[in-house]
Amino acid sequence: MCCADLPVACAEGWPKPSPSEGARRAFERDYSGFVTRTKEGSCRIELAVEGVRCASCMQTIEKGVGALPGVSKARLNFSDRRLAVEWRGNLEVRTLLDRLEALGFKAHPFDPKRPDATETQELKRLIRALAVAGFASMNIMLLAVSVWAGNVSDITPETRDFFHWMQAIIALPAAAYAGRPFYESAFRGLRAGRVNMDFPITLGVVLSLIMSVVETLNGAEHAYFDGAVMLLFFLLIGRTLDQMMRRRTRTLAENLSALRSETAAKIFPDGSVHDAPLSAVAPGDRVLVRPGDRIAVDGVVEEGTSEVDQSLVTGETALAPVRPGDRVYAGALNAGGVLTLRVTAAAAGTLLDEVETLMSRALEKKSEVLLLADKATRLYVPLVHAAAALTAIGWLVAGGGWHAAILNAVAVLIITCPCALGLAIPAVQVVAAGALFRQGVLLNSGDALERLAEVDTVVFDKTGTLTLPEPRLLPSSCAPQVLETAARLALSSRHPLAKALADAAESRQTFADAREFAGSGVSAVIDGIEARLGSPAFCNAEREAQAALCEEPDASVICFRHGEAPPVVFLVRQALRDDAVDTVTTLRRTGYRVLILSGDRADAVSRAAEALGVSEWAAGLSPKDKIARIEALKAQGCTVLMVGDGVNDAPALAAAHVSLSPVTAAHVSQAAADALFMGRRLGVVLTALATGRTARRLMQQNLVFSALYNVAAVPLAAAGYLTPLIAALAMSGSSVVVTLNALRARSHGGAVPAGERADRAGAPSAAFQPRTA
Repeated sequence: MCCADLPVACAEGWPKPSPSEGARRAFERDYSGFVTRTKEGSCRIELAVEGVRCASCMQTIEKGVGALPGVSKARLNFSDRRLAVEWRGNLEVRTLLDRLEALGFKAHPFDPKRPDATETQELKRLIRALAVAGFASMNIMLLAVSVWAGNVSDITPETRDFFHWMQAIIALPAAAYAGRPFYESAFRGLRAGRVNMDFPITLGVVLSLIMSVVETLNGAEHAYFDGAVMLLFFLLIGRTLDQMMRRRTRTLAENLSALRSETAAKIFPDGSVHDAPLSAVAPGDRVLVRPGDRIAVDGVVEEGTSEVDQSLVTGETALAPVRPGDRVYAGALNAGGVLTLRVTAAAAGTLLDEVETLMSRALEKKSEVLLLADKATRLYVPLVHAAAALTAIGWLVAGGGWHAAILNAVAVLIITCPCALGLAIPAVQVVAAGALFRQGVLLNSGDALERLAEVDTVVFDKTGTLTLPEPRLLPSSCAPQVLETAARLALSSRHPLAKALADAAESRQTFADAREFAGSGVSAVIDGIEARLGSPAFCNAEREAQAALCEEPDASVICFRHGEAPPVVFLVRQALRDDAVDTVTTLRRTGYRVLILSGDRADAVSRAAEALGVSEWAAGLSPKDKIARIEALKAQGCTVLMVGDGVNDAPALAAAHVSLSPVTAAHVSQAAADALFMGRRLGVVLTALATGRTARRLMQQNLVFSALYNVAAVPLAAAGYLTPLIAALAMSGSSVVVTLNALRARSHGGAVPAGERADRAGAPSAAFQPRTA
């Protein structure tokens, strides 16, 4: 309906909107641009949800949104707090946002093109609150120790009251500021009609402060300001660590978007070329791609020859020559000549879109993986409330009075604070992450350690993972002078294979008149005679190149011809990492099942598998094929670690139970991987697996200790043997024990424990029958 029709419609009897409703409609945001269509015809939107703290929040959101009419799927990715909703019918996005707001959560459409500062702002807020709580705790404890010492000696009541009031002056504003993340979360939950885990924390802190002020007014010996502020300090440590780990997952969509071009040089029917937005480019149109441009569309080359970086498809770092009839894909980089393409997909449906969709769906599957601490704390809120209420009722029934009832109930709330429970996982994560960092491994996911501990199957990509990313020149029998001339000529080429030859040049001086021909090679006049370096056809050396490849079928060739002299063929190969054989041998010996899944040629993969002693391998795989293979392994009950490099590995990295990627990988793979490793050593895979097992054991120990601590401490607090002060000290002591135990993750040893499911490692499935070259 247009605006001109509105008065007529109202005059015909429709209810006229009130001024406030009209204003809301006038300023209502249009969310249609964020809604997409699935292959099944459903509507889909991804929402960024704020305020998600634990597993109960996740369940509340999924059940609450899933109950709306027409909603077929509501899945929350716990790692980045992204909610994917699919529905059929006339459901409006505003209805979804209103439902989330009614549940106590703020939400807005997830837009990867717009930098979202919410996570950064929240982290800064937590750090400020942590700093305030820590500073206040230190100063309050200095005053509290003086009171404790004075209570057993000769402190006067006036001096004690003065010290208590000094503690109050510090504690009250500090607790009001530092506790805001918990207070606001508890209030939102109450407003939505639910009680979350932050409510008992808020209740314990507030009651402790109120009791402390009352005790100070009455001139009592004890006040509990120190316990309240220390409680907030330790809780904020856990909350800040969680936020820091979560923030690192937000670069995934941004890195993918960096491969996109917003416009394309469209060739119009009159022959003119103008930059046009992708929305104005349709299949069948022609576009021009200049040297150095990133290709914006999927298409077929109609005119021109060049070399393009097709790592998005093949995972290979080498530039691939393209000529008329070859297919190229959005996201590839044109490194050579000018190309004219016939578009097959532009604004939507490109291979880049497919990779992004595959990765998004694979990441959603991980939303079902909950942290161990979340599993252990699901029943925390009702149990703590029940214990505190029963304590208060019991003391009232026993005739202890309101003072004793409230005092002991507060002690129960404080001593059962989930401080040790909240640190049980983050403390181990931080220590283990530091140990891995010193070994060259960077964690990119908060629960990567637990998932590394569960691995029984390791899947490797070949190129750039088992092999070094840069190619190496194989030994040649040619004369040293010929090698030096060819190497100096290679200095004028941008081809990656030429770089391997150029590294052999003793002199770094190029030939002055060297010219490079895109997709062919480089030539120069040397000593009055033309010299050529490049492809076999460019150097008229097809027969010699074919003979060399018969001896080294997995190598690449660079040919060199100087005048009428016989051509020389140089062989270049990506060599295995120095410790690849030892690493794979150790994995297999300790019970892990090892496979190779690669997009490279079969002969190259076969040679690498034979050198590593791996019988299960597959070559020529697309991103879809790799995901299908990993899903087949998971269907067999395998827990898969994927170690891969390249954008084409990104969906497989996300689909695996846990993943590792070299730090030299493309940005998308780094974001999709749960951990990154630096340097040339593959042995860090062993280190990561060993650290994961150690970390899981320490996490379990911390959780068991936290549970036993509560079982032993709650009865004592309920019986009146523990004041809020002692309860706070006991709570702090439990946190110290948990932290000290977590420090043991620094010395994991480095050896990989024997596989716990070694019986499965020696039984290849039908989907991965051993292959021979």
